[in-house]
Amino acid sequence: MATRKAFFTIVIALLISILVAVPTRAQSIGVCYGMLGNNLPPPADVVSLYRSYGIGRMRLYDPNRTALQALRSSNIQLIMDVPRTELQSMASNPSAAANWVRDNVVAYWPSVSFRYIAVGNELIPGDAAAQYVLPAMRNVQTALSSAGLQNQIKVSTAVDTGVLGQSYPPSNGAFSAAAQAYLAPILQFLRGNNAPLLVNVYPYFSYVDNPSQISIDYALFRAGGVVVQDGQFGYQNLFDAQVDAVYAALEKAGAGSVVVVVSESGWPSAGGFAASVGNAQTYNQNLIRHVGRGTPRRAGRAIEAYLFAMFNENQKPPGVEQNFGLFYPNRQPVYPLSFSQGAIDEVDRLADLQAV
Repeated sequence: MATRKAFFTIVIALLISILVAVPTRAQSIGVCYGMLGNNLPPPADVVSLYRSYGIGRMRLYDPNRTALQALRSSNIQLIMDVPRTELQSMASNPSAAANWVRDNVVAYWPSVSFRYIAVGNELIPGDAAAQYVLPAMRNVQTALSSAGLQNQIKVSTAVDTGVLGQSYPPSNGAFSAAAQAYLAPILQFLRGNNAPLLVNVYPYFSYVDNPSQISIDYALFRAGGVVVQDGQFGYQNLFDAQVDAVYAALEKAGAGSVVVVVSESGWPSAGGFAASVGNAQTYNQNLIRHVGRGTPRRAGRAIEAYLFAMFNENQKPPGVEQNFGLFYPNRQPVYPLSFSQGAIDEVDRLADLQAV
């Protein structure tokens, strides 16, 4: 009993040190910075919060000028979205795309480290604006090329796993016919420009839609062994299965070289079924711990992933949508979370020693 107590004392002390120290950044993890709240801290404070926790990447859903100014010289790598409201004009008018890139990208480069421009979020296949995604992507690409930034900043679009017509087992992954109609030329564009496909991946929603068939441990990275055997690949968590279903679909579409970037993933801490502080902490910390390992289909290739979201946002729909935040608007953490891969590895090492 004394040994176990001492072990947990060490772990608690380590976790406290993680939260108060500036950690080493886990480079493949970022956090989405949503702004649908009327009580959120100013962007300069938010950028300071990212830096204090060692969060090295951010997704920003529109070119908020105050946030972009705060990001100058921060070394935080950025996904920035083209909002849905801008797509039609940017698709039909190359000058509109050129002006948008000039005002929102070139004006801040290189002191703001843009990584990707996401042209639309979850519009394919069902949104009326889906028709504008590819022409807008092309015009943004042309504008970046004119500025000499085509090799530094990649253009993509964000989809969700609803673009899959089949996803189980993962090797059967295939895009639906409706999604394929839009994605086929987009994937050709991505291949030609060596750009990734951005995919929002939420095991939480898959679990709550089918809790009788999906175990909570499988959804939270807590399964003790293989849950789904799919040919040569064994799956111990739902996240990997969903990402690999997208990879299988990409291969079937002739785009197996396109990399998946997980542009959103998370678990709510309140507001609905299986939404709790404990489950949210478990999912997000395990995701941070896991991404460096890759998926069974892409073993050893670190997954670039972005947790959703930085804050609980009170202007989103009531329920779980308001409770995906890692932080409250007062900048206090909803639960302890470490972005330091070194500290996470040390906790794992101590746990392994205790188990011996």
